[in-house]
Amino acid sequence: MNSERVCQLGFGPEGNGPVVYWMCRDQRLEDNWALLYAREEALKKRVPLEIVFCLAPRFLSAGARQYHFMLSGLKELEEKARNLNIGFRVLCGEPDKKIADYCLEQSCSTLIVDFFPLRIFNNWVKSLCSEFNGSIYEVDAHNIVPCRVASPKQEYAARTIRPKIHKRLPEFLEDYPKLEHYPYPPEEAAKNDWDEIYRYAGIYGTEPSIDLIQPGCDAACERLEKFLSSGIKIYDKGRNDPNEDAQSGLSPYLHFGQISSQRVAYEAARCKNPGEGNVEAFIEELVVRRELTDNFCFYNSWYDSFEGVAEWARKTLDDHRQDKRVYVYDTEAFENASTHSELWNAAQTELLKTGKMHGYMRMYWAKKILEWSESPEKALETAVYLNDRYSLDGRDPNGYVGILWSLGGLHDRGWTEREIYGKIRYMNERGCRRKFSVDKYIMTWLGMKLG
Repeated sequence: MNSERVCQLGFGPEGNGPVVYWMCRDQRLEDNWALLYAREEALKKRVPLEIVFCLAPRFLSAGARQYHFMLSGLKELEEKARNLNIGFRVLCGEPDKKIADYCLEQSCSTLIVDFFPLRIFNNWVKSLCSEFNGSIYEVDAHNIVPCRVASPKQEYAARTIRPKIHKRLPEFLEDYPKLEHYPYPPEEAAKNDWDEIYRYAGIYGTEPSIDLIQPGCDAACERLEKFLSSGIKIYDKGRNDPNEDAQSGLSPYLHFGQISSQRVAYEAARCKNPGEGNVEAFIEELVVRRELTDNFCFYNSWYDSFEGVAEWARKTLDDHRQDKRVYVYDTEAFENASTHSELWNAAQTELLKTGKMHGYMRMYWAKKILEWSESPEKALETAVYLNDRYSLDGRDPNGYVGILWSLGGLHDRGWTEREIYGKIRYMNERGCRRKFSVDKYIMTWLGMKLG
């Protein structure tokens, strides 16, 4: 493994117990550099290797649909870990306290943590470092080019980070070694009480509120195989048409770390007969655009606030703060898809029914929230809430940056000035109609007869 993926966070003494990997963002066994690094450390010390996941009492606005998806994936990992002689424990409670207590109880020799740029996780890690005075290493298993390596600062736009990522990509875009059976078993091979875990999450005995896409690492691999055999061949031309099955459908799996973006990119690069420009366009979105979002959230803690965008964007929105709004909706009206626009309502209904929204529609959806809200701040609050609450892939750098791009011109430039938007890029239904069949999309999600 490339050592540049690793960053030491805690410099305390090492115990004589197991190496513990606190799994959080990257919820998989295979293709996981953090777990592979933990395994190597454990092998050197000839001690057991333990994976620990901690279920927090709350995680931003996540609800039952996200917990069902995540816990189903984790249950799949338990047996696989046991078959590899690796411990797998799910703890419930405040992660900083629970992980610290577990490491102290087990006399943990080394603690490995994921890289995750959101404030909530970084606050947990900071608290953990003060609670557990041990050896702690962070491993970036989420980005192909590690975030700290790609750039030491916040990048202005895709055009500034793209050459930096592509310069280092040959070093990091490689196949993974196989995760082998581990020779030193955990002292205690107790199973997790999944009923109790589901009760703690508040979803015991309930069904998901949506028909979830099949969760878990195996399902993610199947989805990747399907995309590479069909969807990628029309990706470049079809990705902005929500009526086409041209997008990968991997976003929820990537968010929960049930598949590695490096695996996806590696297999896409090896794809046979994908059609001209399709792999390049897909790699741009999967690697450059996604890793730009981690860059922003890591170096700018205002990633969910207008404080995070450029001064020109804040000024132009402020200049148009008093512009007349023809329509103004509160959060409940947006949440219930009760606006005057059938197209916007269809996009929100797609989100409510499936836990996802087509990427092109997310841009339109967010921009209309800006146009139909009493203030830019209220629009941002509403968009973040709805995306975090209902999207399987919400609560993610990709989501926060996408919303700030739509509402605050993040990673964009100023456009022709107009009411409400100022110089923020504008979108309307007429533009959507030039790109795809709006009526077909509305029929799909609202099921109404159009005139």
